[in-house]
Amino acid sequence: MTKTALLTLGRLPKSLDIARALSSQGWRVIIAEPAKWHLSRVSNSVSKCIPVTAPNDDQAQYVADLLSIIEHEKVELVVPISEEALHATLIEDALPENVRLFSMPHQQVRLLHDKMRFIELADSYGLSVPETHLLGTDAADLLASTHDYIIKPVCTCSGQGLELCMRGTPLPPTQSRAPSVVQRQLYGAHKSTFSIAHSGRVIGSVIYRATVLSGTVAVAFEHLADQSTIESWIETFVEKSNHSGFISFDFIEDDAGTPMAIECNPRVTSGVHFVQPQDLATAITDPEQIDGLTLKPNTGMKQFYPCLTETQVAAFRGNGFSAKLKVMLRDSDVNFSWRDPLPLWLMPFTAWGIMKRSFLKGESFGEASTFDIAWYE
Repeated sequence: MTKTALLTLGRLPKSLDIARALSSQGWRVIIAEPAKWHLSRVSNSVSKCIPVTAPNDDQAQYVADLLSIIEHEKVELVVPISEEALHATLIEDALPENVRLFSMPHQQVRLLHDKMRFIELADSYGLSVPETHLLGTDAADLLASTHDYIIKPVCTCSGQGLELCMRGTPLPPTQSRAPSVVQRQLYGAHKSTFSIAHSGRVIGSVIYRATVLSGTVAVAFEHLADQSTIESWIETFVEKSNHSGFISFDFIEDDAGTPMAIECNPRVTSGVHFVQPQDLATAITDPEQIDGLTLKPNTGMKQFYPCLTETQVAAFRGNGFSAKLKVMLRDSDVNFSWRDPLPLWLMPFTAWGIMKRSFLKGESFGEASTFDIAWYE
């Protein structure tokens, strides 16, 4: 009998990757998505797309919508994908016994998403993190007076609310903004990760760097090999936190070349595009039976349309045009498949809502695609 999996988002390329992976292994894939039209809706790997209330419009109704789908579609596996995971994991206590949620409990996901609590947790494990303090504390004032620093909300995504400040720049009053952290600014190489874990064991990790950015969100990426120091950091964190599910980190190297974890994303990130579909599906559906992830031969991949937009903008502004054009011409697209061509071909139509919001409000694609699902405290 065919098993049914529910993905709690369909608008992003990483949703499409997971839908294709599960479908290729015989799963019936259903997607719950607030947007009527989205990238995965036209994929032949998706059996059904069901509209749900946007969690930032009515969280309680969103949770109720998910539970209704699980009941009526006889779902056996729920896979949170991106920023909506903070809301989607609230279903855990109401799930039938035969339904598995591929995630840590909500409170653990929420802890890792919190920019301050994550730093404190990693530091307690003896792992390298930059000096970070809550805005409004004496320690934050001292840091701002002695080092260049950044300010970012405790709960944010896609670089929203991020400010880069020079040493000595006065900190804003706490009442003028959401709860925020003040973090020492590092100037080394920026590297991102994507891992799948099970019961404190890392099944596999992908280390990559952005080659084209839309705001602070990568829309083209390069796989980085031989990153043993970062891999060891991840393995320690996963083991000590006994993590299961997806987990991702952003690192910046300090002056000595030591990778420092600046934040955690307890969700899928763009590194998933480098993982072979069969291993991705097995790691989600039967994690005890897999040890390691086989990666695709591609060293560089891109999201075609946002990458094209950034390249066109660079042509007029003279901001790295040749490098971005090289990425456009060289790297494979994350969405394209000869067996499933419509998601790429119809993306100008299915992603029109995101593109329209980006253009009209001056937001990056990352901001425009998460405004109704991101978790804010």
